[in-house]
Amino acid sequence: MGGRQKRALGDVFGLRNFGVNLTTLAPGARSALRHGHSLQDAFVYIITGAPTLIINAGEQVLQPGMCVGFRAGDGDAHCLINRSEAVVTYLEVGDRSAGDSVAYPDDDLMLVPLADGQRVYRHKDGTPY
Repeated sequence: MGGRQKRALGDVFGLRNFGVNLTTLAPGARSALRHGHSLQDAFVYIITGAPTLIINAGEQVLQPGMCVGFRAGDGDAHCLINRSEAVVTYLEVGDRSAGDSVAYPDDDLMLVPLADGQRVYRHKDGTPY
């Protein structure tokens, strides 16, 4: 995604079960396409700026010090968009459960696991991209 920068903080420590990223969003940038994970929980803590959280139920502007969690498999897709004129900085923490699939309800897209542990993008009808 253009305007998004991620710095993997946990990898330098060899963390295997979860990842920790320090992420910045430039004005107008988004964290990802709106998506939901089948097996991986995620947590976001806002450090600076005021991103707009978009979930199935609607939108909410988040402020520094606020946090939000996303439970795996609950069907609630999410993303952050920086609609402000200031840079947004946040920590994101997510587990690394194998076999996770990702649904993108606003797009003809899904990320599905393969038997060898890799994941591939497919159309919602299952055909390859």
